[in-house]
Amino acid sequence: MKVTADSTTTKQKLARVGAGLRHYIVVIFLLFLLGIYGFLAWRVFTLTSAEPTADEVSAPLKTVNVTPVKQENIQKIEQLQDNSVSVHALFDEARQNPFQE
Repeated sequence: MKVTADSTTTKQKLARVGAGLRHYIVVIFLLFLLGIYGFLAWRVFTLTSAEPTADEVSAPLKTVNVTPVKQENIQKIEQLQDNSVSVHALFDEARQNPFQE
């Protein structure tokens, strides 16, 4: 293969640049790592601060089956509540703190 003067000068220039960069290889590597960590931190921040859309929130609610309570059962409970003081107190307590057992 024929070697021209241009290719030797280009090789020499690249060798000089490579030798100059060898002194800064640690700094270049640290900047590379800093860039990767910065990108990861930015990506984590964007993913954790993402809010669901209204459609995504309402989609699971559409699949919930609500069992209807018959009106006669509601009237029966109200009659029982009116007749018994202890049941009346129990209903009031349940209304104040519904998650207490």
